[in-house]
Amino acid sequence: MIQEKKKILVLIDAHAVLHRAFHALPNFTSPQGEPTGALFGFASFILKIIRELKPDYMAACYDLPEPTFRHVVYEQYKAQRPKTDDLLAQQIGNSREMLKVFGIPVLESPGFEADDILGSIVNQLLPINDQLKIIIASGDLDTLQLVRNKEVVVYTLSKGIKETVLYDDEMVKKRFGFGPEFISDFKALKGDPSDNIIGVPGIGEKTASALIKKFGHIENLYRAIKEDRKITETGGLRQKTIEILKKNEEEAMFSKTLAEIRKDAPVKFSLEEGKWKKFINFEKIRGLFIDLSFKSLLDRLPILENKDSLISPKELLYEKLKGQVTEKFFYEIELPLFKILQEMESRGILLDTEYLKKISDEYHQKLRELEQKIWKMAGEKFNINSPKQLSEVLFKKLNLKQKGLKKTSTGNQSTSFSELIKLKNQHPVVEEIISCRELAKLTSTYLDTLPIMADENKRIHTKFDQAGTVTGRISSKDPNLQNIPKRTETGKKIRRAFIADNGFYLVSFDYSQIELRIMAILSRDEKLKNIFQEGEDVHSAVAAEIFNLPLGKVTEEMRRQAKVINFGIIYGMGINALKESLQCSREEAQIFYDKYFLKFKGVADYLERTKEEVRKNGYTETLFKRKRYFPEINSSIEKIRSGSERMAINAPVQGSAADFIKIAMVKIDKMVEEKEWRAGVRLLLQIHDELIFEIREEMIEKSIPVIKDITENIYPDDIPIIINVYIGKNWQDMIKYEYGKRNNINH
Repeated sequence: MIQEKKKILVLIDAHAVLHRAFHALPNFTSPQGEPTGALFGFASFILKIIRELKPDYMAACYDLPEPTFRHVVYEQYKAQRPKTDDLLAQQIGNSREMLKVFGIPVLESPGFEADDILGSIVNQLLPINDQLKIIIASGDLDTLQLVRNKEVVVYTLSKGIKETVLYDDEMVKKRFGFGPEFISDFKALKGDPSDNIIGVPGIGEKTASALIKKFGHIENLYRAIKEDRKITETGGLRQKTIEILKKNEEEAMFSKTLAEIRKDAPVKFSLEEGKWKKFINFEKIRGLFIDLSFKSLLDRLPILENKDSLISPKELLYEKLKGQVTEKFFYEIELPLFKILQEMESRGILLDTEYLKKISDEYHQKLRELEQKIWKMAGEKFNINSPKQLSEVLFKKLNLKQKGLKKTSTGNQSTSFSELIKLKNQHPVVEEIISCRELAKLTSTYLDTLPIMADENKRIHTKFDQAGTVTGRISSKDPNLQNIPKRTETGKKIRRAFIADNGFYLVSFDYSQIELRIMAILSRDEKLKNIFQEGEDVHSAVAAEIFNLPLGKVTEEMRRQAKVINFGIIYGMGINALKESLQCSREEAQIFYDKYFLKFKGVADYLERTKEEVRKNGYTETLFKRKRYFPEINSSIEKIRSGSERMAINAPVQGSAADFIKIAMVKIDKMVEEKEWRAGVRLLLQIHDELIFEIREEMIEKSIPVIKDITENIYPDDIPIIINVYIGKNWQDMIKYEYGKRNNINH
């Protein structure tokens, strides 16, 4: 007879997980500046539980702020612990709302700790349900005494919020040398400084462990002492140790009472309440994650919605891309790419964790100094991450003008990044606050978090999604390596932490001005075409046309303005957006706009033609026939219609650039396989228009020309596609590679 598979109940020790997450991610903040590190870690852990443990039932247990029975009998219980940080307390409160949208009930009881609630639920359910497995998900090891064979196990965070260990009886014995039923006895003898449990003075971990292994429960130990069984001989104990134990029997017994998890808390729980799949609200989860700016977690929600009917990755990919690509493109490019991306994820990229930790310390010091500077400028101390306090300082104390600023959903004045930018000219403190925000975000997102995310070999494994963007571009998440700034000081320091393995170099193949070259191919504009055929700098050449000057007379400012216009045209930028980017009047922006289209008439005609075709067909196409649909292109609402038009202008350009990269990756992988180069030529990352390889030193000279040739000849045309090659020991300090110059790649 086949035994029915046991149902799984996961009980979450909410306080322990939230505390761990808060200290692992101290500087995570929402766009409104509110602390979110504990909530992010908590949500990540819940998603990890669902993905890895596949629970049928769930519940979360909480401590309450009032004293427990332990505080009543022992005033010094946990007395040494500092008061819960206000920033953590705020997130503990918000975590209850998060559990609600996940469909997970909250369990608590006055006078008892979360551990006691866990113990009581285990005690209630196991005797009446032999087809249930209980997994206690926690952030510490206090709950290990509840482990019972394979029926009750503990799934605990072992490093930050990423790595976990599953403790059953065998794992507990491996760690302590004895079973879970003796953990409270162990604490009774050696004490527990974290809870201020005194134990027996003079008995350390080694002696306590030896006593437990010999006598088991401390009651047996004291019985043996009282019965005078010559335990100095049989137990191998010194007379001095026996005297200490005799003198402190009351302390040992009392310490065991404090350390032992209670199983009689007045709390009731039925498995019906814990059917989280029945109560989960995906829309509210999405809304919550969007409000908190948990973008990386949003991407994990589908790994949930398909929980009952998983289909193969191939079918999933086809469903996502159906109607966008031809069958030929799907089977020849997208499908082989799936395997390539999996290999890249598995391979990862090496991280200099020690360097990052050092930089992190420096930046935390910078943040403290910046905080002091802001307080001095504002004339008072306040929590810069608190929208309420920041709003009071800016608008009540400093009397900054609020005209034209947005408000939050609660009616308060918004202090989001976009609103702070509008206040820059009113007071110098605003600039410092913006700097502080940006620094804190990069520090928490990368400097603090990347070392935690690295594996035991110090490699980071970002996840790639080949069908996650409407343009067809490959996106990166957990961590998102595409968002690391390229030109800021902090961005450069972060990029420097990504390094080549021993005996290898990082080599970047970067498409030069790929989107503008694609615009030239699509539009067939003669002037734009000639610029690329002559090998001129496109921004300087466009500036020369707009300002009607010889190329040699173009200034840096003129080139900057031309660059804004070049990319503005690609992204369907209107006059107002152009005005903001150029930082000029609307009239000046209109003049630039008109001059561009007067000189580059082929581009103007192409844009109008694209709008007409999308209105007629409802979609645009890339050079490789990838479709993107625009159902609102004929909307009667002008704002919606014009937004669709802007996206339609950009779609063929960005979509074609995405196709170039994807085709190149597949062709290069095939070449590497054919030449048997896989051990020495490894594709690690795809970032925007750049492919980053790790290439063994002795293979650099022969592999680079081959890869460059493949990437530059994806789409035969009289407008050249150019690849710039950069090489170095880390991602930041890479120099342009020149063939045959070996000194070019020295450290």
